[in-house]
Amino acid sequence: MATVTEIPSQSVLGLTETEAQQRRVQGQGNDIRLATSRTYADIIRYNVLNPINIVLYVIGGVLVVLGRPDDAFVTVGTVLLNVSLGLIQEIRAKRKLDQIALLTRPRVTILRDGQEREVDPSEVVLGDVLLAKPGDQIVVDGTILSDNLIEVDESALTGESDPIEKSCGDEVLSGSFVVSGSAQYEAVRVGHDSFVNKLTAQARQFRVRLTPLQRDLNFVIRLLTLIAGLLGFMLGISSLIFDIPAVRTAQTAAILAGLIPTGLFAMVVVAYGLGALRMVRTGTLVQQTNAIESFSNVNILCTDKTGTLTANRLTYDDVHPVAVDKPTLQTLLADFVSSGSAANKTSDAIRAALGGSAHHRVDEVTFSSARKWSAIACDDETMQGVYVFGALEMLAPQLDSAEDLQAQALELARTGRRVLLFAHAAQTTALRDADGQPALPPQLTPLGLVSLKDELREGVHETIAAFNEAGIEIKIISGDNAETVAALARQAGFPADIAVVSGLDLAAMSPAEFSEAAQRGTIFGRITPEQKERLVDCLRQRGHYVAMIGDGVNDVLSLKKSDVAIAMFSGTAAARAVADVVLLNDSFHTLPRALLEGQRIVNGLRSTMRIFQARSFFVVTMIMSVSIIGVGFPYLPKHNSLLATIAATLPSFLLTLIAPPVKSDEPLLANVYRFAIPAALVSGLFGLIVYLGSFVLIYSNVIELPFDSELVGAYQSYAGIDYAINTQDEFSTELANFFAQTTLTIFTAFVGAILVLFAAPPIQFFADGEGVRGDQRVWGIAGLVLIALIAVLMIDPLREFFELVPLSPLVYFTLGILTALWMMTLRLVWRRGSIFRFLGLNRRLQVAVDL
Repeated sequence: MATVTEIPSQSVLGLTETEAQQRRVQGQGNDIRLATSRTYADIIRYNVLNPINIVLYVIGGVLVVLGRPDDAFVTVGTVLLNVSLGLIQEIRAKRKLDQIALLTRPRVTILRDGQEREVDPSEVVLGDVLLAKPGDQIVVDGTILSDNLIEVDESALTGESDPIEKSCGDEVLSGSFVVSGSAQYEAVRVGHDSFVNKLTAQARQFRVRLTPLQRDLNFVIRLLTLIAGLLGFMLGISSLIFDIPAVRTAQTAAILAGLIPTGLFAMVVVAYGLGALRMVRTGTLVQQTNAIESFSNVNILCTDKTGTLTANRLTYDDVHPVAVDKPTLQTLLADFVSSGSAANKTSDAIRAALGGSAHHRVDEVTFSSARKWSAIACDDETMQGVYVFGALEMLAPQLDSAEDLQAQALELARTGRRVLLFAHAAQTTALRDADGQPALPPQLTPLGLVSLKDELREGVHETIAAFNEAGIEIKIISGDNAETVAALARQAGFPADIAVVSGLDLAAMSPAEFSEAAQRGTIFGRITPEQKERLVDCLRQRGHYVAMIGDGVNDVLSLKKSDVAIAMFSGTAAARAVADVVLLNDSFHTLPRALLEGQRIVNGLRSTMRIFQARSFFVVTMIMSVSIIGVGFPYLPKHNSLLATIAATLPSFLLTLIAPPVKSDEPLLANVYRFAIPAALVSGLFGLIVYLGSFVLIYSNVIELPFDSELVGAYQSYAGIDYAINTQDEFSTELANFFAQTTLTIFTAFVGAILVLFAAPPIQFFADGEGVRGDQRVWGIAGLVLIALIAVLMIDPLREFFELVPLSPLVYFTLGILTALWMMTLRLVWRRGSIFRFLGLNRRLQVAVDL
């Protein structure tokens, strides 16, 4: 419901409600809603129509044409299972997050029937009069109506980072932000006609900055795509040379395409979605789905003191007269803040304590973070001349002597108070230079210092301790006096010997000195927006992963530059618009939870990638080994799909759900390959023993089978093959291959169940040197893999569908013994690091010898 407040009579009253309704009916409303996340069409396209899936769809179609609809079903069915998991989770998360985003969407202030109304931007119509103050976004193209000067940031539209001054009659563009000043503007272009909606689709599309995990995942997918492509090319040449039936070629192609772990995409979506939903319950809105995972990489958190150290409840403390008595100073200060056109928390605190009367202005410079001062010029009996209010450091060059003031201000600052100077110039001079830029009078007389107080935020000590425990360094970057910020930081739990750096000192430094100061400093005071951006950039160039918390338009540049941008909900629309994460309750203490969620996501996906990579490398090893020896092909498409579902997708999904928030300093890919390569090689060795032993058992007639047409026909029907089998040798080869494929499939499923225990060790026995997870639910996940396999083997229709040969108890017992031997061998290889020691690599897969 729109809030309505009465305002004084003005020359501009805005439209009436009736006029607004008529214009909306005529199609003159601002009905465009820019997406803040991926659309449903984008989600479906990403999950259903990615290149790997399209290849599998084509192979499935070929199998249908060749009379193998069952193979086509399982080939495409595995893909559709992963697609369904991804779609369900991502759409569920999007709906929930969009609901929160709608509730937290910035509102705009318009004039209707002479009243101020807060409304959704979509309710604006052509001709509406809107009010804009510092930090507000310009939501439609308009023309300024009021006489006030404002500064506008159009960097998001034009790339120009310097604020642009606007006055009455000037045009303001939708998508820009007010930096300083307040003004009324009339909507002249809305909806599709506004500037921001005429930007190209490419400029407006939703973009995601890849996290380290996503970059690692992309590398894995590309590597396996390359391997599958090379194997496919070689086996394709082999099919042409040896005249292999088309149905076998298509089946082989389906298995090779299945090497690319499409299930990883689904697991990433599930992990991000779950993390975002967990965070929204704690009051944190995730606007970029990968931002939560990014938190696990953060090692430096940059923030202003306001809203993090302090509660952002600024109150007037006292005035400290210099050239006038205290009552006069209080009266002049109160009238000054009441006469300005733009309010902020400082002026609001003074006005609440001292009151004040508005005076006629002949000129004004509103406050900006870059200047750190504001001024008005008046020409009446009680306020004559120029009055300036701002940071002492910025006004000191215009004073005759500032040493005593600086000493007094420093003493106050060390108590945690914010200290500002109120000064005066007797002549009513222009407040702009020849270029039209704001400029101070050449000579100022100090009237007195003004001190204000802010209280520490509740729970700040515990929050800072949590970040310290997590190894994240906090840097306070503020526009306030450095000593004021340092005093508050010490009260909040920072050490007494923290390094303090002033923006004035930074301005005099060379690039190398600036970078060193960024690394060394903890407290940065009197920092301009440009310096804040440079500090973040320097830290990133030094290899740090930087998160930035901001709430004002002055923070936008540094938020854009950071790896993780965090905005306060009570902050400006400008800050919220560029943020990856919005703190809905302005609660700094929810961020450690985000850190834990990031670690949970990385741990879950680390286990997932271990399982998928070990399985993919194992299959590659088996294909290459069996092909080189020349004894058929190790799997059928149905076998591969069965294993992909019960031994990879199912356990990976469940491990993602129960992943613990534990930080690991080992690089992700090093961790994954240290697990996957030994697992694949040892599994490949034992798998080859199983396959060749089974093949020889049948082919050498240890188990004699008669060669007659009835038995051959039954086999062809069961195996679904349509080519002729004319001799005993051909029949023995086919049957031996079929039997060997079954035993290898069952052995692979056994291996998959045990790999779950190795990937997330519930006890020390299964730890490969990384540590014990200790979650006993992992036993249940491994058990589910075996239960699923047993169900397939014991239910005849399922066993026949997946083309598995019934085996005797002796064969199952033998496979169990071989699985136990495999487990002990793999455990020994991991414990001793045999493979990587042989290669001269350490645990991080780096060369372990000096070169």
